Amino acid sequence: MKSKYIKTLKGSAIVMLMVFLAGCSKILEEQPRSIYEPGFFKTENGVNGGLTSLYAHLRYIYGQAYYYNTCETGTDEVTYAQSADENFKVMDISGQGNITPTNSRADVLWGAAFPNINTASGIIENATAVGTISNALIAEARFFRAFDYFQLVQTFGGVPLDLGAGVLKFNTAPVRVSVRNTLPEVYTKAIFPDLKTAVNDLPDNPRVTGAVTKTVARLYLAKAYLTYAWWLQNPNNIPTYPETARIDPDGHDAQWYFQQAYDVATTAISNPGPFTLQPTFYDVNVGTNDRNKELLLFADHTETSELYNASSLTYSNGGAPENFAGWMMQWNYTNIRSSTSNTSWAGVSSVQREAEQHLGRPWTRMCPTIAVIKSTFADKTNDSRYDGTFVTVYRGNWPKGGVSNTILYNANNMQVKPGEAILTFLNEEPATPIDYSNSAYKSNIGAGVLGGRADFVVSPNGISRIVYPGLWKLGTYRTDNGTGLGQPNAASTRPYNIAKFSELYFIAAEAAAKGATTQAGKSARELINVIRARAGKWRWDNNGNIAKVEDHSADMTAATPISIDIDYILAERSREYYGEGYRWYDLVRTQKWIALASTYQISGSNYGDHTPQTITRNIQSYLYLRPIPQGQMDALQLNETDKKAYQNPGYN
Repeated sequence: MKSKYIKTLKGSAIVMLMVFLAGCSKILEEQPRSIYEPGFFKTENGVNGGLTSLYAHLRYIYGQAYYYNTCETGTDEVTYAQSADENFKVMDISGQGNITPTNSRADVLWGAAFPNINTASGIIENATAVGTISNALIAEARFFRAFDYFQLVQTFGGVPLDLGAGVLKFNTAPVRVSVRNTLPEVYTKAIFPDLKTAVNDLPDNPRVTGAVTKTVARLYLAKAYLTYAWWLQNPNNIPTYPETARIDPDGHDAQWYFQQAYDVATTAISNPGPFTLQPTFYDVNVGTNDRNKELLLFADHTETSELYNASSLTYSNGGAPENFAGWMMQWNYTNIRSSTSNTSWAGVSSVQREAEQHLGRPWTRMCPTIAVIKSTFADKTNDSRYDGTFVTVYRGNWPKGGVSNTILYNANNMQVKPGEAILTFLNEEPATPIDYSNSAYKSNIGAGVLGGRADFVVSPNGISRIVYPGLWKLGTYRTDNGTGLGQPNAASTRPYNIAKFSELYFIAAEAAAKGATTQAGKSARELINVIRARAGKWRWDNNGNIAKVEDHSADMTAATPISIDIDYILAERSREYYGEGYRWYDLVRTQKWIALASTYQISGSNYGDHTPQTITRNIQSYLYLRPIPQGQMDALQLNETDKKAYQNPGYN
């Protein structure tokens, strides 16, 4: 059967856009609208157009680099890099400034989610009046309303269920007042009911490529149950807001919800529909395999049309709905120089900016901590996930940039050819100390040399805020580069992956570790070992740029402890989803943020700085909620007492 795709057009700045469905087409095409008519959703075109806009809104959140930063920087995965501005530095919570309602950039989520919730409510409320809209289509709107509320409640605490026309009602008129519901109200009145209906009414197979199904609804229902269970349990006494007793309105306790999370997740694993795990970790994230069967939900883009990509294919403005998150953890490798002469230093750019997954546009805003390289990914022999996450070898591509030399001279005055390693980040500290001095034919970017090697090298202890392994899995991938460098300054035309089938195993394992009664063959250890076994299977050495067919799955599963706890599951989640925007939510859900991320090591911001510094973060409990954005606060017409009460504590 021919694939059908959701194709969407860049919307208005209001984000609250409406769209139309092309009559008999196999794609969803959108037309921007800046206002609602009350009867718009009582037409077939209105409902279908509204549904398309629900998918389009994902691009205003996912791939947006400043929101991405709020999900990663300040965790045990990421700190700020050399070129970071205030938005990145404050999120590190390490003395570089305070997170405020103005600079937190959680406004990206707030500003995109609420208009989309209203769109979904318009569809849910009016679609049945059309007479030709199936329950499955209405269930897509229910899924997205729940999806947005779930993201909001994890980020801000309790949020408004009434947008001006009543609780979960479609609103057509601007309002300047708002009341926040409590967190249990948001879960029990909005998130759980909508997701349970979505699970019941959505099809097993997507109606178009990328559309939501039973499986994705089950994943988010299980994850919502899991997150709410942690909130009810509150093991570290983290405050909530608006303040409310941690009592479930439906009378269930935390353990009941952990069990529900386990049961729903394992049901999805046993009834996957068209979804499955990819055979290797490399296959999940390599650009040639985008939109594969492991991906349940993604914010889509394309390299074939600026109209449907929602941004230029040749340049970027660095803003939504572009996908530019992948630039943030790429350092400026274009400063690497090799020499055209072996008798005197005549430096040329040997690794040039290219629209290729290892390279792309460098912004140097975020970087991994040293512990990520040394501890999180300690096993780089059996476990393929380090190789499938980072760029550790930067290879020469100078002919594509117009440098005609067939060879250049690199470390130790040795020859290098196009495609060979110019700079390598070593997997471990070498037995022979690296020479980091900066004499002739030594690196201009502060990398070092080892005897007999033509590539410059940096060891794990030597990574810094200015030179570090780049993030490969989100890297640029295009097929239209030809024999040149392509369009590396354009935003990524790849989909931004939001949800993966693999997470069902982690959700079920986490619930099991919290005491859920397990099924035969689906204990916490057995579930995690499905993921670890896959991580041990190699088909390609990414940074060696060579086929590598090896199976270390037995070693991987044997190394798993007999009894695994939350810390072990979180470490596995980091290996599986490093740099994808999961980590802050994972640490907040499990209340492990302070325990796991209060200190980290990194070297400084100057070339040649390879002395690790231990940095302390001041992670206070109020930071487990982000501030309500200043734009929202300014728009509210409330008295000062009520407005102050609207903001999360610690941010007034």
